[in-house]
Amino acid sequence: MSEPASISTGIAQRYAKAVFELAKEAKKVKAVETDLTALHDAMTTSDDFRALIHSPIYTRGQQSDAITALAKKMKLSPMIANTLALMAQKRRLFVLPQLVQTLRDIIADDKGEIAADVTSAKALTKAQADKLAASLKKTTGKTVTLHQTVDETLIGGLIVKVGSKMIDTSIRSKLNSLQNVMKEVG
Repeated sequence: MSEPASISTGIAQRYAKAVFELAKEAKKVKAVETDLTALHDAMTTSDDFRALIHSPIYTRGQQSDAITALAKKMKLSPMIANTLALMAQKRRLFVLPQLVQTLRDIIADDKGEIAADVTSAKALTKAQADKLAASLKKTTGKTVTLHQTVDETLIGGLIVKVGSKMIDTSIRSKLNSLQNVMKEVG
């Protein structure tokens, strides 16, 4: 892992842990979850928002003013709004994507849940998704939430990521492996 990435992760983990502990103490975890969804959606859909949190051309004051206005407009809970304001003041908004993910992971772990990213060649049916979730629950011992994406280049099969583990049963992967073996022989 590169040094800047590990620094960002460390900063995000400290903020996430503090926010979670405060939210749990105040019984506001549900509100924080709602805010995390709103922030994630804003980061994935708004180029301007991503520019605000990543660009060094904005001053502390500009970032702070913009974040305060956005928090009000997005109707974020006071806890998340204050955290974002503090992050803007400290020039730490660049860790917001890691903060959102880390906080989601902490909340899921506290609830006994785990997220699995599933990529398939075509959309899974409800029965297939339920069967996969049940199988992963048996393996992990936690309730599994599936985040599904479709990638037709897989040809067939699945790629399942749970935590740091990845299982790739896609036909594309098997064909690539076969191609590598053939290169080694020839």
